[in-house]
Amino acid sequence: MHITDLNRECLVHLFSFLDKESRKQFSETCRDLHQIFLDPALWTLLNFHSPSELKRDNFVLGSALRYLSVCWHSSRVKVCNIEDWVKTAFQKDICSKHESTVSDFLGKVRNKCPSLLSLTLSGCGHVTDHDVTLLLQSCPRLRILRLENCVRLTDCTLHALVRHGRSLQSVQVDFCRNVTQDGLRLVRERRPSLELTAERSGGMIPDSKPGEKLQLGRTLQKLLQYS
Repeated sequence: MHITDLNRECLVHLFSFLDKESRKQFSETCRDLHQIFLDPALWTLLNFHSPSELKRDNFVLGSALRYLSVCWHSSRVKVCNIEDWVKTAFQKDICSKHESTVSDFLGKVRNKCPSLLSLTLSGCGHVTDHDVTLLLQSCPRLRILRLENCVRLTDCTLHALVRHGRSLQSVQVDFCRNVTQDGLRLVRERRPSLELTAERSGGMIPDSKPGEKLQLGRTLQKLLQYS
């Protein structure tokens, strides 16, 4: 008996035990298995650990996706977290290679995964308020949103949660330095039933604008964040 003699349900079940790369390699052995690889039912959960993984062809985005996580824990995240106007030419060159990667990927998620239930973004230093707002509008069933160390997110994201996150039940906004206490207070007032946690957010030093004079104490604290 050949493996392709199994029915489709059995093959999807077998594929579900494999990681993304193994599924891709297995699918390249014959046309029938490639069709199993493309089955949306196989791709209800996706976890990524670096922006480079988002560019690979070892996964499928589809209507069955329910749980998505993009978590990047790398020394390069510290470079991404530096304000653009402070970065050196070398640091800007590092960021230029991946700064739109997560945003572009979220654009595909918006178009292909309207039934997404849970999203985690961690260490995604180039994700913007606009990215999150559009995703909330396109994924109305989203219930869980976890945002950690996404430094470009501001109170605009919190306003979007109130306006568009009608199905949201739990939100984490941790270590997002440009989120303020006022923004968090707004969410708690407008959405009292929403479970909102914000570790360190609202108490960190926000970005400064070019030309703004920083007090010495604030400057020293800023430097310590990247030492």
